[in-house]
Amino acid sequence: MADNASPDNATDTRTAPTRTQDRPTEVTAAGIARLAGVGRAAVSNWRRRHADFPKPVGGTETSPAFALRDIEQWLRDQGKLAEVPLRERVWQQLVGHPAGAAAALRQAGAVLLLAHDRPAAWQQLRAAADDAELTGVLPAVLDSVLAARLGPGHPVRGLTREALAPSAALVRATGDLAAADGAAAAYDFLLGRHLDANPRQYTLTPPGPAALMAELAAVAGPSGTVLDPACGAGALLAAARERAAEGSDAGEGAAPVTLYGQEADADLAALTALRLALGVPDAQVRVRAADTLRADAFPELAADAVLVHPPFNERNWGHDELAYDARWEYGFPARTESELAWVQHALARLREGGTAVLLMPPAAASRRSGRRIRADLLRRGALRAVIALPAGAAPPNGVPLHLWVLRKPGTTPPAPQLLVVDTAELAAGAPAGRDKPDWQTVRATAVEAWRTFDRDGGVEERPGVRRSLAAIDLLDDDVDLAPARHLPPPAAAGGPAELARVRERLTTTLARTTALTPRSDGGAAGPARWPLTTVGELARAGALVLRAGGAGTVPAGGTAPAVLTDHDVIGGGAPSGTLPEAPASGPAEEPVLLQAGDVVVPVLGGGAVARVADDGTAGAALGRNLTLLRPDPAALDPWFLAGFLRGTANNRRASSYASTATRLDVRRLQLPRLPLADQRRYGQRFRDLAAFEGALRLTARLGEQLVQGLHDGLTDGSVAPD
Repeated sequence: MADNASPDNATDTRTAPTRTQDRPTEVTAAGIARLAGVGRAAVSNWRRRHADFPKPVGGTETSPAFALRDIEQWLRDQGKLAEVPLRERVWQQLVGHPAGAAAALRQAGAVLLLAHDRPAAWQQLRAAADDAELTGVLPAVLDSVLAARLGPGHPVRGLTREALAPSAALVRATGDLAAADGAAAAYDFLLGRHLDANPRQYTLTPPGPAALMAELAAVAGPSGTVLDPACGAGALLAAARERAAEGSDAGEGAAPVTLYGQEADADLAALTALRLALGVPDAQVRVRAADTLRADAFPELAADAVLVHPPFNERNWGHDELAYDARWEYGFPARTESELAWVQHALARLREGGTAVLLMPPAAASRRSGRRIRADLLRRGALRAVIALPAGAAPPNGVPLHLWVLRKPGTTPPAPQLLVVDTAELAAGAPAGRDKPDWQTVRATAVEAWRTFDRDGGVEERPGVRRSLAAIDLLDDDVDLAPARHLPPPAAAGGPAELARVRERLTTTLARTTALTPRSDGGAAGPARWPLTTVGELARAGALVLRAGGAGTVPAGGTAPAVLTDHDVIGGGAPSGTLPEAPASGPAEEPVLLQAGDVVVPVLGGGAVARVADDGTAGAALGRNLTLLRPDPAALDPWFLAGFLRGTANNRRASSYASTATRLDVRRLQLPRLPLADQRRYGQRFRDLAAFEGALRLTARLGEQLVQGLHDGLTDGSVAPD
């Protein structure tokens, strides 16, 4: 990690211990805002208005840093802070550590592991008379507990007396946090915030795919030995342990699990080892820091399961120096096929009959450079399933990734068959790549298909969703394994009967569209000269309430409403988004919830659009780039309000073109001052137009479905030309 120096490379503190130890913990404006529970703008305002605000002690001109103790005192003097929360105090000490946040997090994690595994020894150490005695004795004790839990050769390095000298305050505060929250929860908070604060440094596996991969790898019961050779932050290994615990509760007879992980980033390997040791205390944890393909840390391992989210599209994976490696049993991967090197490494580290699940880019299923290896994996029965996930499952979020399920062949390999599953359309109606998928549906579909295939050797075909294929049928010039290429579309699968039902719905909708077609006669002599007001003036007068969307998170383990996105409003669809999970560093944030009669307006590139929330939309959360207008029904009719907000000239007056996208200033939108009775007359007319617009949308969708279904039916022979 480039921005965090390892203690092994830090400046030697032995020549000037007093100066290093006395260096104050620093905090940025963002940290001050978290301390006081305000926004960063408020901190900037305090600096301008209060002459006694502490002066910067570091940082840069654009991002100054302040002494934490001075900031705490100033906030207390101003009555803005009674006491710094313990979690926040530990975090600020950690990020302000002279050796860097990663080194400080290693030290804090080791202390938390000591407090968890040997609480009596930790309490005795805490009672030491001074900081020098504590940091002098601590290294030997930490080495002992780390060796016991992580084994020899563990990656948690640099816990020397010199490295711990400036950390006495952090060590004591970490112990207090362990007593308050528990050691595992305390480390989850600190590591979670560190990962959140450095999103570009880490490619994390989200909980949904991790849980699905663990379940696919353990369908026959919990695995006793699990390997992740590219373990990152340890999400897959933690998910495997949770799956093993669930299997034990279900009576599957789980044995103690041993978790093996390897990570090229030495800092991340250390943090992951501590996370797993604290989070799964009943498991043996063996994490090592090294490049797996070039320096395999577990060459003799025969694991029950291997779970991998490998790095994608790497060219410098060791192609030149590993040409004669024994792991390439199915063929030597091309320089551009690093993912197939990881596939073969996973198979090499499995016992016979063991299962590997890899998260793969979709190109790995079809690139010509990998076709010979894919063909051999199929012939020998090693590749058992390819499961397409919805876009947004994991980074890169715009790409629908695949899961490859492999089984190491034994003396009698199974008949070469391949299961293909496509869950890309199971995202609760959300357009691909825009919102998070419905993982409950995705997981149930994938697991049920794999369990049936693994038990019976095949599955009943579900058009557009799943199918089992004979390997011989795939061994052509391309060996293309992408599920979408081998699954007939659902529309064609229904044959003439399904197409007849679509045609019947289209005919009915066309008749309704004709009936709803608005009349345009009876026009006035010229444009009306109404007295006008603006949305901003109405808001100030209390006739409506303005709220901006985009806020809100889901508490851990909690349920959340669907999110109405700007794309839903523009396209007339149902709420399709999902709220993000609350960060480990704080409580969940309440979203803005819709009520029937609210008017929702897109503010970024939406054009002349406004939507009135109905009973079906009520309760959904308001998404980003949307503004909610909640009219007082005694003063404003919602349909009248929405209708006039859609006027083209109105939107032009209130739009800004300062950037590449048009931004709407909702407060500048105008509407006439009319009595409520006249508003309702206009509102009814606008309501009729909305019904007509909805019928037109449905007509377009049914027409597209009918046309595509006929094309598919004619081309696959299920529909005759006559």
